[in-house]
Amino acid sequence: MQNPPPGPPPGGGEPPNYQPPSGQQPGYQAAGGIDKKTGAILSYVLGWVTGIIFLFVGKNDPDVKYHGAQSLIFFGGLTVIIWVLGILRSFMPLGLWGLFGFVQFLLSLYGFVMWIVCLLKANGGGGARFQIPLVGGFLTPYAEQIANAVG
Repeated sequence: MQNPPPGPPPGGGEPPNYQPPSGQQPGYQAAGGIDKKTGAILSYVLGWVTGIIFLFVGKNDPDVKYHGAQSLIFFGGLTVIIWVLGILRSFMPLGLWGLFGFVQFLLSLYGFVMWIVCLLKANGGGGARFQIPLVGGFLTPYAEQIANAVG
């Protein structure tokens, strides 16, 4: 006779004293069968694109919605600012052209570093909410407002 695989038995019932992996609530998963940690990580993988996707896909899990909203606001806002600087840069005299390019580079570098930080925090925190360093205090109320508006 073969030993059954670890985890809950087939049929949806969970044995008494069953402890799910990584501290999840038994039976609690985001829409589509994704757990909270995976939903949080995937919210940041492609920046604002996956942020907007998981804002709606994770509508049954408030933390996944929060991560999607935070990703959308931060990476979407950063993308718009970098694009606007690029457009303005094309109209600037040569002296300011280099300054605008340098600012674009610094913002892109900050965005890349924060992307890595977001992925690591979402993974390490098991999907718990966190604030993005330097701008989190400003972004959090907006992210919560957007996440609560999606239902």
